[in-house]
Amino acid sequence: MAWLTATYHVAAPPERVEARARALALEQSVECPLEAIGDQRVLDEVVGRVGEIEQLGPELFRVDIRLAVQTIGADTAQLINMLFGNASIWEDVEFVDVVLPDDVAANFTGPRHGIAGVRALVGAPERALTQVALKPQGLPVADLAAMARTFALAGVDIIKDDHGIVDQRYSPFAERIPALQAAVESAVASTGRAAFYAPNISGTPRDLHARARIARDAGCKVVLVAPMLIGLPAFRELVDDFPEFVYLAHPSFGGATRIAAPLLYGKLLRLFGADAVIFVNYGGRFAWAPETCAALAANLRAPWGHIRPALPVPAGGMLLERVPELLDFYGPDSMLLIGGNLLIARERLLERSREFVGAVEGHRFAGAGVA
Repeated sequence: MAWLTATYHVAAPPERVEARARALALEQSVECPLEAIGDQRVLDEVVGRVGEIEQLGPELFRVDIRLAVQTIGADTAQLINMLFGNASIWEDVEFVDVVLPDDVAANFTGPRHGIAGVRALVGAPERALTQVALKPQGLPVADLAAMARTFALAGVDIIKDDHGIVDQRYSPFAERIPALQAAVESAVASTGRAAFYAPNISGTPRDLHARARIARDAGCKVVLVAPMLIGLPAFRELVDDFPEFVYLAHPSFGGATRIAAPLLYGKLLRLFGADAVIFVNYGGRFAWAPETCAALAANLRAPWGHIRPALPVPAGGMLLERVPELLDFYGPDSMLLIGGNLLIARERLLERSREFVGAVEGHRFAGAGVA
């Protein structure tokens, strides 16, 4: 019999934590009282088992639960269901880590390109990479195309749609994608330097595949997807069906869970196929701690059997003036994403974007970064 180990943080008084752990093991395996089970095989091979319990604070515990691999198979939804289905509704439980046996991890291909593939695409074998967001939503296609061309002329590696730009009347998807792709290609032909447009293809399962085909036909090599908006199984299926794309995973709706950020962004999205994962950086618009960002980035790049490493993409209120600090923090295997802080330059957008590219490409690393 094979078991995986899921780890949770449980808030409970010391005298109640063992009972909460047993309840968690049952909820995430058979979802019924032991007294209701008359099949000995189910009792021996399926019922979840409580592992180590470690006290972290006065009323906070780290709890390991062992779950039967045979209940999962190769199903993405069932994997998440078994790891954190009903228990996600409990406000005193946070899902913080998982150790997958090799035979479970083998069912998931992970990133098709990963760090090495992204570097090969943009032609940058060693340096940190750059990314910008087209903002704000509400602009017509012509204005977005002009902005994308400006960013490409400045030498930015990846120019992505803002995650709010999908298929609105003022910016129809089928019109926008070939127009922006052509604008970036025009700049590339002028400069001789690679740059890539990444359209946001998030939507319903039916929309996902239709939009992926439009992006592919337009010549796009990179796409943006919000896995938590479209659903993790849909994301994995998209990667399987269109493996030629480099996938940027956007964090939208990722905070509507009690899954620890280093696990969700650093391991699960990587497992399901993200080549680069956008996450909110410390000191920006979001109150994440540096330790959280460091752990997340480390998980994205850590050795994991056949699963390729993925690029950390810190974002969210990023400032051009902080580029040296952030590069030293994350190291060269990272991609900095700046949006609004470049756009405030308005008529000086080309110049400020070139400053961003120059700051990243000219940085000299003293070490490998804390992440």
